[in-house]
Amino acid sequence: MKRILVSLSLLSTVISPLTAEAQGTASGYWSDAWRGWHFYEDPEPEPPDRPAPTPKVAPASPRPTAAKPPEIVEFERLQKSLEETRNIAIMRPTEANVRRYMELEAKVVARASTFADVAQRIAWASPELDPTLQGRPVNAKALEVFDQLQMSQRSESIGTLGRDHVLFFFFRGDCPYCHAFAPTLEAFQARHGIPVVAISVDGGPVPGFPDARRDNGIATTLKVTQVPAVYLAQPFTGKITPIGFGVLSEAQLVERIAIVAAAPTESVTSLLARQSGPP
Repeated sequence: MKRILVSLSLLSTVISPLTAEAQGTASGYWSDAWRGWHFYEDPEPEPPDRPAPTPKVAPASPRPTAAKPPEIVEFERLQKSLEETRNIAIMRPTEANVRRYMELEAKVVARASTFADVAQRIAWASPELDPTLQGRPVNAKALEVFDQLQMSQRSESIGTLGRDHVLFFFFRGDCPYCHAFAPTLEAFQARHGIPVVAISVDGGPVPGFPDARRDNGIATTLKVTQVPAVYLAQPFTGKITPIGFGVLSEAQLVERIAIVAAAPTESVTSLLARQSGPP
């Protein structure tokens, strides 16, 4: 009898924890019944992979600056000293300050003069570096020869231009400047072989051009508001370019016509568009 009691006691000791665990499991299941059957649930998402840490780049070491030539250092020091001395002399113009600035300035001028002398000797020995031999000469005799050659070359080009170009000469019969300019244009026509078409704005005459035409509206089209006026025209293409207004010399006419002929010209339409400007 005693053995039976001991066996029952041990059995209750073993069953009690199991029963409690089973009750806990059951209660947990019934309290979580809203979730439904577990095998219908999607698996929990895996945690995203953490991005690999960016390797740190060591900052680039600054490049060593090249040392300035001693001449540059000396020049900058002299330039700064001259500027500071001048500023002091301006703000406090005592005799001592002004004298100090003038003495320093004299040293700078002397160095610049020495440089100019050396550069001049090099230019004399090197024609390709001599600015007096490039472009328009500065010597009076050489300048005279240069102008004669240039005039001859431009006259030939204007003669060639006269094959298909004319000069429009707008004038008024009551304009004294037009009367003074007419003989120049008459001689220019005879010398260079380019025809001059005289157009009277008011219908009056001008000496040297007895066959002058009366304005038919072209002066208004070109917006000629001042006379005398000269235009270079190519009748076959309709290109018209202003040459100048007022009384011009023959040399000015030759120079301007040569320059205009070398540059792209424009038609009457584009000329009017440029003169009228944007709407």
